[in-house]
Amino acid sequence: MKSIPYSILDLSPIPQGASAVDALNNSRDLAQHAERWGYTRYWLAEHHNMTGNASSATAVVIGHVAAGTSSIRVGAGGIMLPNHAPLVIAEQFGTLASLFPGRIDLGLGRAPGTDQATARALRRDLMGSEDGFAQDVRELQHYFDPVESDQLVKAIPGAGLDVPIWILGSSLYGAQLAAHFGLPYAFASHFAPDYLLDAMQVYKNLFKPSSQIATPHAMFGVNVIAADTDEEAQYLYTTLQQNFVRMRRNTRGQLPPPIENMDEFWAPHEKASVEHSLACSVVGSPETVRKGLQQWLEKTGANEIMFAGQIFEHKARLRSFEIAAEVARSLR
Repeated sequence: MKSIPYSILDLSPIPQGASAVDALNNSRDLAQHAERWGYTRYWLAEHHNMTGNASSATAVVIGHVAAGTSSIRVGAGGIMLPNHAPLVIAEQFGTLASLFPGRIDLGLGRAPGTDQATARALRRDLMGSEDGFAQDVRELQHYFDPVESDQLVKAIPGAGLDVPIWILGSSLYGAQLAAHFGLPYAFASHFAPDYLLDAMQVYKNLFKPSSQIATPHAMFGVNVIAADTDEEAQYLYTTLQQNFVRMRRNTRGQLPPPIENMDEFWAPHEKASVEHSLACSVVGSPETVRKGLQQWLEKTGANEIMFAGQIFEHKARLRSFEIAAEVARSLR
């Protein structure tokens, strides 16, 4: 039996003392390693006005990563569709698919991926909104269809190209939409785990076959912080924990280095909130990670796993994803 496919979600984190150039080069380097380690996909996420992430121009970064690799699928996890005209996304990803045939994925989300002030700056007149998400997905699909004789607006490049579309979500809405449209589905449980199990069940129960896939295909996100020992992994994990605390304090910044004692950093209520948000995380040695991932696979019945992992030092980040790949190859 083949091992379950495993993939990476990257935000191109900018560590303290580093630059966006460093972060983008680190993403490309990680993708090159991931290709050798057997990862299926390397996805980048759209976020805006965040000083700790360099992936805001997501399609551009996808091109940067795809150009440095040769076989791994590269895509968006995801493009926040309300921020964009569907035609623009069709042209961008049609261009990527033309440059890197058979390697580009397009995951779509309906959140702004930022704060409300930045969302206004992105959307200008706020014509884009979450309410029109389903209609925008259909319009985007249409641009990838073969051109019709009377079609006035065409995506060039884009029309007639194979660009697999995924629906991303953290609630039941995305699961229902993906099932109704017959599209693969990815759940953002690495930061919003509450509806993970319900969403997986809803998606599988309601799924309707489509021209893209005949059977449901569900993926879930999990934070994996792996090291040679449990103690080292827990130390590295404090970077992500600090980041989530700082989001709650509205003191975001570049990715912080790990610290020895989180209890000196967070208040009890912050600890409870962060631990809830990061419940879908596996932190530890290879054996600890294997047990944790196996448990999540059994709970979800997912077809694929996507690993997230914000670690301050690039070398430690590489090692973490290397361990995750070694473990994932043993999972069924």
